[in-house]
Amino acid sequence: MVSAGPGTGTAAPDRSAYAAVLIFPVLVLAGGLVGFLAPGTVDGLSGWINPLLGVVMFGMGLTLRPVDVALVARRPLPVLLGVAAQYVVMPLVALLVVALLRLPPELAAGVILVGCAPGGTASNVVAYLARGDVALSVAMTSISTLLAPLLTPLLTLWLAGQYLPVDGGAMAWSITRIVLLPVVAGLAVRLLVPRLVERSLPVLPWLSVAAIALIVAVVVSGSADRIVEAGLLVLAAVALHNVLGLALGHLVGLVTRQPVAVRRSTAVEVGMQNSGLAAALATQYLNPLAALPAAVFSVWHNLSGALFALLCRRADARTARRLPAS
Repeated sequence: MVSAGPGTGTAAPDRSAYAAVLIFPVLVLAGGLVGFLAPGTVDGLSGWINPLLGVVMFGMGLTLRPVDVALVARRPLPVLLGVAAQYVVMPLVALLVVALLRLPPELAAGVILVGCAPGGTASNVVAYLARGDVALSVAMTSISTLLAPLLTPLLTLWLAGQYLPVDGGAMAWSITRIVLLPVVAGLAVRLLVPRLVERSLPVLPWLSVAAIALIVAVVVSGSADRIVEAGLLVLAAVALHNVLGLALGHLVGLVTRQPVAVRRSTAVEVGMQNSGLAAALATQYLNPLAALPAAVFSVWHNLSGALFALLCRRADARTARRLPAS
């Protein structure tokens, strides 16, 4: 998870957050290019995918505070709506995308696994840029991540098992080891040495994106010979999956009459996935080609998130122009 910065009205945090959202996919794309053009350079890193993801999740835990999780008790409805939509909308949209594009089994299983993953680690930055409810975004991501050891393997086994064999029990244990335990450890470290952690927070996003870029490089290197054949199909599947997730997440907030800021955070949480986790799980439990949708998602959802934030800000500007001066 990436710290969004204080407040929503200052230019400096805005510039920093926009830079993070726009530079991150460039660095992740660079990792993908390395994996595609020079796969031999990352051959020795295939065993590092899970430890690298553990670093990302430990960093997420360091950014958490007890108040973030306590928000569930104070405002349960929007948090539960967002988490429920995350684990209902995205898996179902994945099935729809698989059917519409008639994806081959490996890619179908990969897209479904992405849909069954918890919220993305950069989603609170995008919620901040979109002038959404950042505290709510953090709470949604935290809860969906804590539920991942149970719901991600269960949904993947149920929905993707028809395309490729899925070991749900082993997947659940992996998610516990590489997601849940590092997040809890990070939260514990923040409670024990808060001042040290506060000083390290600006560095954490860059450590996380470096780890994700390496994961993507390894994933792409494993299916480099199939990317030319499947690349456009994967991009179409990922873009459709993500855009429908953003739109339907916003619709959930609209139908349940949530405030505008809550609708935006819900859209972001539903549309942005922890694609690093999906890539790691696909590589370990499915096959290298099944990890390709997650690798592409890692780049795409940051770009679409930045565009979503820009559209939200333009909508705010139009509303402000229509309001009479006080």
